[in-house]
Amino acid sequence: MKDRGKKNITRFNRRRFLGNSALAAAGACLTPYIVPSSVFGKEAPGNRINVGMIGMGNQSTIDLPMFLQQDDVQMVAVCDVNTASHGYANPKQFRGRKPGQEEVNAFYAKKTGADKYKGCDAYIDFREIIGRDDIDAVAIVAPDHWHALMTIAAAEAGKDIYCEKPMSLTVRQGQKMVEAVRRHKRVLQTGSQWRSHPDAGRVCALIRNGRIGQVKRVITDVAENNFAGPGPGWKPMPVPEGFDYDFWLGPAPKAPYHEDRCFYRFRFILDYSGGQTTNFGCHSNGLVQWALGEDHGGPIEFEDNGSAWPLPGDLFTTPTKVDFIARYASGVELHCRTSKRGFGARFEGSEGWLDFDYGGFRSSPESLKDATLGPGDKPLYADFPPSPRRKTSRLMNHLHVRNFIDCIKSRKDPVEPVEAGHRTAALCHLGNIAMKLGRKIRWDPRREQVIDDPEAAAMLDRPMRAPWSI
Repeated sequence: MKDRGKKNITRFNRRRFLGNSALAAAGACLTPYIVPSSVFGKEAPGNRINVGMIGMGNQSTIDLPMFLQQDDVQMVAVCDVNTASHGYANPKQFRGRKPGQEEVNAFYAKKTGADKYKGCDAYIDFREIIGRDDIDAVAIVAPDHWHALMTIAAAEAGKDIYCEKPMSLTVRQGQKMVEAVRRHKRVLQTGSQWRSHPDAGRVCALIRNGRIGQVKRVITDVAENNFAGPGPGWKPMPVPEGFDYDFWLGPAPKAPYHEDRCFYRFRFILDYSGGQTTNFGCHSNGLVQWALGEDHGGPIEFEDNGSAWPLPGDLFTTPTKVDFIARYASGVELHCRTSKRGFGARFEGSEGWLDFDYGGFRSSPESLKDATLGPGDKPLYADFPPSPRRKTSRLMNHLHVRNFIDCIKSRKDPVEPVEAGHRTAALCHLGNIAMKLGRKIRWDPRREQVIDDPEAAAMLDRPMRAPWSI
């Protein structure tokens, strides 16, 4: 699009922007097709939340159905720089803005009983969604290097935001996201859905209320890398038809195209993400932050503990083995490591331990499994619904999105507000910095500054490729 390179993406002439002829090429129309109110019962059109989703890759296969299944939500637009292709999380996965648009239209056609439904617009440029007055909220499911730009633009445009984890690419970007969300009084839910798993919330509440005594040590697990990459000596490849690769790079450095650079595998390149440290680490370490009451704080020290990295010249640049130790001012030691179980957190205290992972949680003493909060205990999140009997990953995804929608209406903070997402991501970024430097770094969580280490301090942010900037 003609104005995609504007230096400040949030200050554009909306009339000129929406009139751009490229809208037609993206298959967009400006008048949404509203699902009849009879389909939603008491949720009349005026009570529904219009949502646009930015990013139609692998994670959208989880997030998009969760939004569609909310009766008081209407998905009116999707966006992706890729028209459609295979090869996201696996060779058969077919994603992009066209499949995303078709999924939404098919869902509403089935729901209305109509032969066809054409109410979901599809865009190449995320600013088209942010510029629409009829859209109340955006779901940002784009690669990590876009999160700050999109979140800040959405906040300035008055949109509420569901931003997938990790919330930021760098510590400094996360700070600016917090500032924008709070300045513009927006609701932001960080998309780390384990925070809405009933068992995870129960474990963290029991720890916060002293059921294992004083916490001494926590061990968190992240998954092994599930792609190896092309290795050193890789060769550039032609850009696929229908994929706006330069726009995909956006604020990231200019780089030749390779199929392992984009789609799902961006996760393993530092220009776009932080590897499994920030991917699974934002799940497991986020629970630690919650259980310890550190949503506005974090550790004071980070140290490499034997991490491993790709060979020089490899396309992939994130750790092949995560292993770092972080220490809190309270004396709690956090050991984050690559593990075959992929996700989990084990809390060891002076009076017992609790361990939570995909399979639920285990405890010592075993009676903790049946423990509940008493009248004198403080819940972690007062607005959470009662814990249902069936506790699945699908349920936690539903609850996380449901909590976001409820908070749009109530204007309360969601279960994982912007500060929590930022501080968890910052913990993971600092772990990566310590592992990359191979030495101990000291951190002031109140001022959010590295202490007496200019090289480490310089890694708290990265320059953006012109003309993109915050």
